[in-house]
Amino acid sequence: MVGVEQAAVAGNASTARNMTSILNQISTGVDAGSNATDSLTESKLLLAGQTAYDNNSDVDTFMIKPADAQIVAGFSAAAGRNREINQGKTLVNAIDIYVSPYGTYRVVLNRELKTDHALLIDPTMFKTCTLRPFTRTLLAKNGDSDRHHVVGEVSCKHTNFGDSVKITGLS
Repeated sequence: MVGVEQAAVAGNASTARNMTSILNQISTGVDAGSNATDSLTESKLLLAGQTAYDNNSDVDTFMIKPADAQIVAGFSAAAGRNREINQGKTLVNAIDIYVSPYGTYRVVLNRELKTDHALLIDPTMFKTCTLRPFTRTLLAKNGDSDRHHVVGEVSCKHTNFGDSVKITGLS
């Protein structure tokens, strides 16, 4: 649902229906920079957070691709920041929670996320809709194997397109 930017297709007798991807259901965006592709920066995350806050959103999840996890982990290296590290032999180089002036965000990796996007979302604003329940029909036998035909339709509904923010144009 987040791996492609897919527009809705109503479908007809010769064309299959397609659901709108989550990326197309988020109307608010922040461009990563003036180049075709730029790296994720903390300032872009803060701008996305401010945009969500200005839209009266309560976003709480910052969804990134795995390659951006190293960039987000580097946010903690800025001057004047600290981490609480217990006495022990464990080295931690990950950020699970990011606290900004606009809210607290869980940092979530998503390997299916389109590589040039990062999302600042409120997961409670997304609903799974069953348009046609899945059914299974046994088809004609072919030797010893049983063949089945499975049909069903689901979609994802975003209850407020302006609630979430996508950061686009990432490398």
